[in-house]
Amino acid sequence: MDTFPQLLEHGFEGLHLFADPKTGLRALVGIHSTKLGPALGGTRALATYESEAAATTDVLRLARGMTYKAALAGLPHGGGKAVLMLPRGWFDRGTLFEAFGRAVETLNGRYITTEDSGTSPDDMEYVKRYTRNVVGLKATSGDPSPVTAVGVVRGMEAVAKHVFGSPDLKGARVTVLGVGHVGFALAGELSRRGAKLFVADLNREALDRTVKELGATPVNDRELLSMEADIFAPCALGAVLDDRTIPLLRVKAVAGAANNQLAEARHGKLLAERGITYAPDYAINAGGLINVAQEVVGYDRAKALERAGRIFDTIDALLARAKATGKRPEEVADAMVEEKLEA
Repeated sequence: MDTFPQLLEHGFEGLHLFADPKTGLRALVGIHSTKLGPALGGTRALATYESEAAATTDVLRLARGMTYKAALAGLPHGGGKAVLMLPRGWFDRGTLFEAFGRAVETLNGRYITTEDSGTSPDDMEYVKRYTRNVVGLKATSGDPSPVTAVGVVRGMEAVAKHVFGSPDLKGARVTVLGVGHVGFALAGELSRRGAKLFVADLNREALDRTVKELGATPVNDRELLSMEADIFAPCALGAVLDDRTIPLLRVKAVAGAANNQLAEARHGKLLAERGITYAPDYAINAGGLINVAQEVVGYDRAKALERAGRIFDTIDALLARAKATGKRPEEVADAMVEEKLEA
C-alpha cells in the first residue's frame, strides 16, 4: 500500500526517514499528532523487519496508538513513534543510537523519544548526547513497569466494579499471560489485593520467580487461555485475542498490560458477543507513558503514581458510557479521544 494514502486517511502529520551510512542507521519516525502537545512515544529497534514497507506499517500503527493513549490519559502530548531497522550483522550500538539522537534533534522538539521493544535506558543515554528530546533515562524516571502496573490494576478494579458489582479484587481469579517486567509488577499488585493468581510464561525463570515470590499457580499458556476465571490479563506480546483464542476464553473480562491485544478490530465485537467485557489496552496500560511524560516537566515519582491511579476513573467513565450507549468499550474509547482532538 502506498504511504501517502495511509497518512491522509488517519490524519498523520508526517513520516520521517533517516539514514546514516557510517553507523548503519535506518530509522523511521512517525508523528501522528501534535494537537495536544509534542508527540511522545518510544523507539522500537528490531532486526526482523522484512522490508521498509513492514517497518512503515508498524511505525504508523504505533504512532497513532500513542496519540490515543496520551489523549485518553489526559496528557499534554500527541502521538509519535520511532522504528529502527537494525543491521543484521555486527554494528556499534552506541554510535548508532548517537546517530539516532542527531536525527531526533532535527525534528526540533516535535517528537520526544524513549525506550520501547528492543531498546533500553542505556540506549537512551547515547541518544541524550545529541538531543534533549529524550526521556526514560536511568537518572530520572527509571523502570516504568511499577507505574504501568499500578495503572493496570486500578483499571482492573474499575472493570470489577462494573462486571462484579465491587472494585474489590480480593478472591478474584485472575489469569496473567506473561510475567516479565510489567506482568510481574502487575502480579505483585494483584497479590497484595488478595487476588488468586494463575500465570503462564515461556520464560521459565520469570515464571518460577512469580510462583516463588507471589504464590501464583503456574500453568501452560494453552491451559491458561481456557481456564475458568474472573479476569484474563494479557501482559506479553500483542494480537493475543484472535479467532483461535477468543473461543477458548472462560472469563468475564479482559484487562491487561499488553499493547494491541486485539489481532483485528473485529475481535472486539467477538468478545462482546461472548459476553466478555474488554478494557481497551491503550486506556488501561497508559501508566508507562504517564511515567515518562512526568519526566518532561520534572520527574516526581509520587505524581506519576497518583496520575496512573486515575486510570480507574478513565475505565469507570468509559464502561459507564458504553453501558449507557450500547456501544463496545473500544468504540467508546476511540470516540472519547476523537472528541478531545476535535476540541
